[in-house]
Amino acid sequence: MDKVKAMKQQLIAIITIITLALLSHNVKAQYVLKQADEQYNLYNYTKAAELYEKAYKKDQTLYTAEHLANSYRLTRNYLEAEKWYVTTIAFPKSKPDNLLKYAEVLKNNLKYADAKTQYTKYYTISPAVDQKQLKLWIASCDSAMKWIKNPVWVNIKNEQVLNTVESDWGAVKYNDAVVFTSDRENKAEAEAAKKNRPFIKFDGLSGIDKRIYGWTGNKYLNLYQQQNGATTADAIKPFPFIAGTDYHIGAASFTADGAEMYFTLTRLPNSKIKDTARIKTIKLDVYSSKRSSANGAWEKPVPFAFNKEDVYSVGDPFITPDGKALYFASDMPGGLGGTDIYYCERMADGNWAWPVNVVTVNTPANERTPFLDTDGTIYFSTDGDKGMGGLDIFKAAKQGRSFGPKKNLGFPINSAQDDFAYVLIDGTKGYLSSNRMGGTGSDDIYSFAPIPVATYHLEGIVFDKNTRKPIANSIVTLTRPKGVLAKVQTNEAGEFNFMLNENSDYQLKGEKTGYLTDNLKTFSTVSLAPSETIKRNLYLEKIELQKAIRIDNIYYDLDKYDIRPDAAKELDKLIKILKDNPTIVIELGSHTDSRADDDYNMVLSRKRANAAVDYILTEGSIDEDRIIARGYGETRLVNRCANGINCSEAAHQLNRRTEFTIVKY
Repeated sequence: MDKVKAMKQQLIAIITIITLALLSHNVKAQYVLKQADEQYNLYNYTKAAELYEKAYKKDQTLYTAEHLANSYRLTRNYLEAEKWYVTTIAFPKSKPDNLLKYAEVLKNNLKYADAKTQYTKYYTISPAVDQKQLKLWIASCDSAMKWIKNPVWVNIKNEQVLNTVESDWGAVKYNDAVVFTSDRENKAEAEAAKKNRPFIKFDGLSGIDKRIYGWTGNKYLNLYQQQNGATTADAIKPFPFIAGTDYHIGAASFTADGAEMYFTLTRLPNSKIKDTARIKTIKLDVYSSKRSSANGAWEKPVPFAFNKEDVYSVGDPFITPDGKALYFASDMPGGLGGTDIYYCERMADGNWAWPVNVVTVNTPANERTPFLDTDGTIYFSTDGDKGMGGLDIFKAAKQGRSFGPKKNLGFPINSAQDDFAYVLIDGTKGYLSSNRMGGTGSDDIYSFAPIPVATYHLEGIVFDKNTRKPIANSIVTLTRPKGVLAKVQTNEAGEFNFMLNENSDYQLKGEKTGYLTDNLKTFSTVSLAPSETIKRNLYLEKIELQKAIRIDNIYYDLDKYDIRPDAAKELDKLIKILKDNPTIVIELGSHTDSRADDDYNMVLSRKRANAAVDYILTEGSIDEDRIIARGYGETRLVNRCANGINCSEAAHQLNRRTEFTIVKY
């Protein structure tokens, strides 16, 4: 009886320890989740995503997955957002709205056919959705696929000298310089900040950080300039004027004579600081400055007559070259919804007339960054009309005192992400800004110009690697010289084509949801005969979840688990697969043969699996959440060579293997 009593006491003690451990684990998980929620509610989505990732590892809930997906979407990390929306909608009680957001993110990732499917599915579970809106979503996907297959013959070039890993946008010509907006690190001026959000949000209890903008984790926006002919990043300098704010400055526009400038600015009224009860919203203002004729310096900024930062925002100013009209974007009362484009005319006394809503171009969503060319045609961006995803650039010709029908500028002017701040320099060339894939950082500045007559034609077919059947609606990316991207979508026969320039090197990449990406090595038009057709096919391997794929030539020294140089070469190939397919999650399993003790083999295989995973994480900079290490010892032999069976060395070698299995994509 004493033994029984002792065993019961030991069991109670073990249960108590396990219970305390679980409670401690849950407390830690709840604490991390609370921190994540605090950052999320303060609109610090970059930090929130980091914390939600930690919380999800401790407790995999719908709430955490949903907030992770939203955090990545709001910071425009669409690949990660897609991965987490897939996780989110798999939960039984996931809201229909998550399906809608998933469809939008698919559009942002150029997966228009998949997005159409999700829009339709969303309608089946939310039949109350506006039919007009549903048709617009579906039509946008159809139009995007059409535009990609029939691109505009324009060359889009990433202006790498102007761009950083942060946000760079809104380039305009000013005398012999290019003036633009950036939230890059500025050692000379600690203030700066991040773009593309109409509001600044902050915690009234702790105040605003004058160095970091919480939404993005970057500096605040400021104006910079590149002198004509400068070819290095060191030649980029802050634009020489004092705006009088510690926060966002950007979106500048100049008159033709360079004597007057309009720009967007955010400032913190003293009255706002006193109210610390809740999160505040700081609206945007437009200010102007004149250049002194005496010394050439910019004078003290003057607020635009219709600023009202306690009620609405005014931003994205465009002053016409003659200075007689000012166009801008605003969410002032009486608009069609979101931010609308307005204009004011300058009266004889120099004051501005009442703002006029440009009704013919505005939608219930958001319009931004107006620009007028010499013919009076207006160019602007909107996310409220038929487009490729995010903000698309449109134009509308001048008709009397208003504008005619809108026209989407098509692909590749527009992309699956945000495209805005379109300006013309000489009628055919100019700048635009975009956070499209393949850029240097967040938002980048691109130049555009008509493509000269192409000399070569590239054509090919995307095949299923195993069935050899063509794959329709796959995305093929052509990397042009200097990293400029062009994308097309294959037709029903899996066909694609591009026009190529002479004496240039190219690379091809094929992608399709549910398939592993295929990258084709560099090919060239150097020394080819004029008008020659180049044929290149791509082969995508269909992903089979939970199917083990052997990694050849992963060998270890006897009783060792260190990664040898020959094994490292093979693991580098796996790193490439993970980088080419940024949404897949894999399990890496290590196996031994049956010789030696079973427990010893299990421990050894786990050490080998962990060593291989550590190599991949360290050398490939792969997110640790995308790869799981498993040691199986001798539990999964591929042949009969179990304990006590006499087998050849070659037969035992078949069991000593490393495999990876795709568990999620």
